[in-house]
Amino acid sequence: MGKRRDGRTLAAQFLYQVEVGSTEKMEEGLALFLEMSNPEPKVKDFALPLIHGVLKHKSSIDDSLKKASDNWDLKRMAPVDKNILRVALFEMFHCPEVPPVVAINEAIEIAKTLSSFESGRFVNGVLDRARKELDRPARETVKKSSH
Repeated sequence: MGKRRDGRTLAAQFLYQVEVGSTEKMEEGLALFLEMSNPEPKVKDFALPLIHGVLKHKSSIDDSLKKASDNWDLKRMAPVDKNILRVALFEMFHCPEVPPVVAINEAIEIAKTLSSFESGRFVNGVLDRARKELDRPARETVKKSSH
């Protein structure tokens, strides 16, 4: 497994922990989580912006998730699947350097690992619907201007 996938997995695992546990003292909880999971520095450095980005944009990400999941009640969705989807949606909508197809494929593989094979299909379907809302091609990055 690559460092980026490990980082995405770490982000999904922490977000899952937030989902099912207490959200009080978020930074303390994150510090303890990182201490206990002891990720390699590159994995941690990749995961932290994902975690903070999902938490910052959670409301809009959840709106996109509801829309792309045929108005499923998010409370009925498996917490692990929901947080894998949140990480992927954050990358698709807020990380122009990540091609959407990469975010989708990574989420599918992480779902198969952390959840179930059927979750991989569910994640694929939801993210494919969300991808149609993007204003960029699925296989391309958005290059940053050098101005």
